[in-house]
Amino acid sequence: MATSSSSRETFDDSDTRHDEMHSTIEAWIQDLINQVDDAVSSEQFTEWLDVQSCFHDYSHRNTLLIKLQCPQATRVAGYRTWQNEFDRHVKEGETAIWIWAPIIAKQCPDCGNSPSYHERSDCEYDETPPDSWEKGLVGFRPAPVFDISQTDGEPLPDLETEARGQADELLPALLVAADPLEVDVEVVPPQDWSHGNAKGVCQYRPAKRPRVAVRDRENNADLAVTLVHEYAHALLHSGVDDEAERSKRELEAEAVGYIVGRHFELDTSGSAFYLATWHGDEPETILDRLERISSTAQEIIDIVSEVIDNE
Repeated sequence: MATSSSSRETFDDSDTRHDEMHSTIEAWIQDLINQVDDAVSSEQFTEWLDVQSCFHDYSHRNTLLIKLQCPQATRVAGYRTWQNEFDRHVKEGETAIWIWAPIIAKQCPDCGNSPSYHERSDCEYDETPPDSWEKGLVGFRPAPVFDISQTDGEPLPDLETEARGQADELLPALLVAADPLEVDVEVVPPQDWSHGNAKGVCQYRPAKRPRVAVRDRENNADLAVTLVHEYAHALLHSGVDDEAERSKRELEAEAVGYIVGRHFELDTSGSAFYLATWHGDEPETILDRLERISSTAQEIIDIVSEVIDNE
């Protein structure tokens, strides 16, 4: 996949500056769309999708149970699934995470019970024999599962989403830029991070500035782009809590991170894989949000550039 690193674009202070920046950003967005298309058709993405298909989409109730018992959980599966599907083994001494697993069995068309419970109930349905009943959900049972952190074995394929490049000047400027952007920011040591596999989070607080927290790491370029991604959430999505819109919010934030990182000469081509997981079938959706993405990227670029110039 082609990289997006390039020489840094510069814009003078003329009246056409905004239009010049917008035109450049529009061209970069088209580059990103093309890179997403390439990412979706890549062997790496196909292998990653194959692995993801082996994991269950847990119900809201089970997701809460998992997070309560193992807050850092990222990928969860049963004991035998880890062995048979992924060639990984639960480490000795690990404590299971308990969820409610559905019980699927033949079901009485009238009372909804399984044959054994139907016989002990007051239901008088006898139009068809139990052998001909359709299967359905008849109840739940406790079931043990384990997070990937509780297992050893073959590594799972992952996507190369990290930004690359030199960010020694950009990263401290981004931290200073939090104040003019009206965002509270914190870089959290890895051992204190409590948000699982997430690189960063943005918390919206009533009557307070949004709080951005990012997990510290050795790769300063990736840390910088993560900061921009979360800043974009803070600027664009405060007060928005529509789960159906989540993928579009991630699209906007990552596109802003891609643009700002690219402006400051980072290789942000990894954003294509990130967006492929959210909008792999229709990357052109980015164009529908171009104005919001462009104005937010320009705001961050302007503030960060001013910080750098004044140092």
